Amino acid sequence: MGENIYASLPATQTSVTQEPDGSFIVASQTELKPYERCVGDWLERWAEERGDQIFIGERQGEGWRALGYREFRNSVHRVAQGLLNLGLADRGPLVILSGNSVDHALIMMAAMHIGIPVTSVSVAYSLVAKTHEKLTSIVERLRPCAVYADDALQFADALAACQGVETFISSRNHLESDGVLPFEQLLNTPSSEAVTERFSALTPESHAKYMLTSGSTGVPKVVVNTQRMLCSNQQMVAQYYTFLETDTPRVLDWLPWSHTFGTNHNFNLVLRNGGTLYIDNGKPVPGLIEESVRNLKEIKPNLYFNVPKGFEVLLGYLREDEAFRQSFFSSVNMLFYAAAALPGPIWDELKEMCAETGNDVFFTTEWGSTETAPANTNVHWRLEKAGNIGIPLPGVQIRFVPNGSKLEMRIKGPNVFSEYLNDPETTAASFDELGFYRIGDAGRLVDPEDASRGIIFDGRVSEDFKLCTGTWVCVATIRANVHKYLGDLVVDAVVTGHDKDYLGLMLVPGPGMRKLAGDKDGTLTGSQLMANPAVRSALENELVVMAKQARGSAQRVCRALILETPPSLEQGEVTDKSNLNQRRLLETRAEYVQRLYDADVHESVISIN
Repeated sequence: MGENIYASLPATQTSVTQEPDGSFIVASQTELKPYERCVGDWLERWAEERGDQIFIGERQGEGWRALGYREFRNSVHRVAQGLLNLGLADRGPLVILSGNSVDHALIMMAAMHIGIPVTSVSVAYSLVAKTHEKLTSIVERLRPCAVYADDALQFADALAACQGVETFISSRNHLESDGVLPFEQLLNTPSSEAVTERFSALTPESHAKYMLTSGSTGVPKVVVNTQRMLCSNQQMVAQYYTFLETDTPRVLDWLPWSHTFGTNHNFNLVLRNGGTLYIDNGKPVPGLIEESVRNLKEIKPNLYFNVPKGFEVLLGYLREDEAFRQSFFSSVNMLFYAAAALPGPIWDELKEMCAETGNDVFFTTEWGSTETAPANTNVHWRLEKAGNIGIPLPGVQIRFVPNGSKLEMRIKGPNVFSEYLNDPETTAASFDELGFYRIGDAGRLVDPEDASRGIIFDGRVSEDFKLCTGTWVCVATIRANVHKYLGDLVVDAVVTGHDKDYLGLMLVPGPGMRKLAGDKDGTLTGSQLMANPAVRSALENELVVMAKQARGSAQRVCRALILETPPSLEQGEVTDKSNLNQRRLLETRAEYVQRLYDADVHESVISIN
């Protein structure tokens, strides 16, 4: 139970080193222990020690396709041999276009087992996008040895966009006339000593994955993830989450393996600690969340990972279904959120539900990035509220450097990347004079006198700006207040005001707003929503309350409007992780920004005196 986790958590301390220029370095006093050579070492170990235990499973009808560690390992060896027989070794990475699946896991681990790096591409680029320009650009840069998609028919257009690739592999709906090889052919290839020899030749510096950044600052960068990065990071996490080595993880997870949270953190955490991973074919969006609830009721995970929006959507079902609520909170021992701060109301309601079932669930988070494989900090004590991202993991140093009104955080450690693929200029610009990675995030100590109490995340350095008065505006603070006061009326907001007299907001409508307007199909435009008296009144009331609570002009929002159309993935206004690209939206929606500052208030704008 959760209380046992709290009892097992280590008491740790940090050190602080002051520098002459006003910056300082915070590090854990816990020494990083030795870690494995490569992720395949984890698989080989558990195949011998826990061969019959389920490692991975995915929904198939009313049941699950599940593979034990021994069967999974043996299949990895066979698929690896199949890749070798195709002559794919040392010819570039393997690119995977489809979502999480057992076959995805098999071909991913098989490629890495013999030194072929893997790039899992978000389905936002390969399936959801109306065009495949980004996918084509990615393939041109990577020059893959092969491309895999689980369904050749479903991904036919994406496969066609992979120009210059000679080898295509698919698990379903493949036609020999299309030149797509059946995955089953690889799976049935007898393994030989060649696989063992290639595996033995791997080193900590071997390239394991080429991960794509979210593209929130433009074109996705290709981050080289080495075996050292992946293995050291899981060792770091295990030294703070000591319960992982005694309580076998049982995880149900939807987070995509095209992103570091889902693959390098969650997948690797289960594999490193000999746990069981069930792939959730649901997702916290309408039409798919119901499948997640079904799976949660059946699997009853003891560790649960999600983004804040995922917890928000799940809460609706937990409120309405008492049996589900009791089942979920009586089995789960850890709730882990990341990728954004968990809003206070969601935190409070989850805590209340935990108390109702009597399980003292461990609430925790970490902070990291694709370039750090991914975690840099970790919370391993009882938190009273969200916002604290923890202290540096063993072996990680965080340098706090004054930058405008904030402290910019920079990272050094064995989990930190060394290069963007074939991009030496961007790589060089990403590190400071002391070799610390410029991650672009800001933070501050909870207690300047005791760094061991943790770090408060303070937004992105690049998003902040000054009003014409010279006053710095913290965009992260404004957006947090928007979520606090407007709740589900909005999904998110773009903050405006650079070199202006006051702050403005461009709002992305949420389910609460559309419900007020009777917009069941979600088709009303921003101006149509704003013309609805109930919507306008609700927004005005909450914006007035928010303005009254503001501390000065740097927090007081004076005008707001609703974006006429949703943010576009194709135009780079939203990343494939559904995060708003603030800077891009300020460019593409410049006419709306101007409308917020026109002398004559437009009818689509709410103005707060």
